[in-house]
Amino acid sequence: MSLFLKKPISTLMAESAESEKSLKRTLTAGSLIALGIGAIIGAGLFVRTAAAAAEYAGPSVTFGFIVAAIGCALAGLCYAELSSSIPIAGSAYTYTYATMGELMAWIIGWDLILEYAVGAATVGIAWSEYLNNLLINVFGLKAIPYEWCHSPFQTSVDGTAHGLINLPALAIVIILTMLLIKGTQESALVNGIIVITKVTIVVLIIILGWQFIKPENHTPYIPAPTTYVDHEGISHNFGGIMGILGAAGVVFFAFIGFDAVSTTAQEAKNPKRDMPIGILGSLAICTILYILFAHVLTGIATTEDFRTTGKEASVVFAIHKYMIGYGWLGKLVTVAILAGFSSVILVMLLGQSRVFYSMSRDGLLPKVFSEIHPKYKTPYKASWFILILVGLFAAFVPGDIVGDMTSIGTLFAFILVCVAVIVLRKTDPELKREFKTPWVPFVPILGIVVCGAMIFGLGWTNWLRLFVWLFIGLIIYFTYSKKNSVLQNKSVILDPVDPIKPKF
Repeated sequence: MSLFLKKPISTLMAESAESEKSLKRTLTAGSLIALGIGAIIGAGLFVRTAAAAAEYAGPSVTFGFIVAAIGCALAGLCYAELSSSIPIAGSAYTYTYATMGELMAWIIGWDLILEYAVGAATVGIAWSEYLNNLLINVFGLKAIPYEWCHSPFQTSVDGTAHGLINLPALAIVIILTMLLIKGTQESALVNGIIVITKVTIVVLIIILGWQFIKPENHTPYIPAPTTYVDHEGISHNFGGIMGILGAAGVVFFAFIGFDAVSTTAQEAKNPKRDMPIGILGSLAICTILYILFAHVLTGIATTEDFRTTGKEASVVFAIHKYMIGYGWLGKLVTVAILAGFSSVILVMLLGQSRVFYSMSRDGLLPKVFSEIHPKYKTPYKASWFILILVGLFAAFVPGDIVGDMTSIGTLFAFILVCVAVIVLRKTDPELKREFKTPWVPFVPILGIVVCGAMIFGLGWTNWLRLFVWLFIGLIIYFTYSKKNSVLQNKSVILDPVDPIKPKF
């Protein structure tokens, strides 16, 4: 049995045909763009921006956004080609299976758990932070005690409180999983309403906050290289080129989501036309908003603010402290951000369930994950399992750790997608491509380099976490997945016409 056995493109296309058990095609190009924006604008912008400024780059976090945007744009072009050529649920996992074989497909599928499941947990934790802000500043209530809304591995900045479990993060994951099981179309409708609200809030902050920018907060714009040690004793390369690369790796989380659109290819009405529009359209809109938002936020508040009292719910903190007379905006932002985070979690959970669905159909995961609900036509059992996985991360792991794990896992996935475009151009040049990545192999190679640079900037602790995660995945593959692979089992059945030739 070959570790690099490829899944034929013809088989992939046949699997996408409408049948009684297939996923319902309900999504248009417009809803795909909304789905992408819904996933992209969220915790990355409202939480990770301040974290990157505090730990790595100060005001030059805007350059970090530019680097991250370039990497995403290059990978996005590759995603657009693959999703329009192979419009099947499964995202990078499916593309890798068709181009680089089963072992690499398993690695990327396992790696995508870091992007979608751990990503959903990261946003759930951010949701918990802003919920406390809502209780205090909007409803005038007491905050949830520290121990019930933080990981057991966290202590407060002043060292007086210790976390036990993040109950609000767990609760929102449960609620949204139940909504997702109800159906993709209903989920997209809810997401569309939230997206309009969320984008409006971002634009308001940019316009109203611009007048409160203090030039001294942007001086120097690129801090001199130094080492910053946070209150938990973790060292970070602050300032200079390494600081910008580190910030890019952190805020890269803010762009995660446009590729989640590709996981819904099997549910798009016209995937060959709509997928490139959904992926690149959502990415372009969000990139412009991100750079402007980061410039305004770091101009209003100081880097020290984001390291101390403004560490949590940083955007609302900056509004209340520095934008005098705009307290109403702080309250509105809190409500909108909570809704926005909810849409991000929704899309992350959607992406993960569709990856599990594809891997299960291929035999690499148990069959239960590809079972479709008889009424709602969604992979509901996969969603329940993902709820457990995401819930554990959200309840018990600190936000900074899961955020960086998500970033490095996604960057690794993007690198493999860029490689897949180059390979598929060589192995299947006649494949019909509704969208073609320009300047191949230059664009994919540049995407690999930029994403690799961001991985480098995230530091050795995150490299180690990725290595351990992939090692665990390889153990599962060789003990279960390889033995149960549908493709591997088919490959050893001999063709009765030609007994020497394996039958596929």
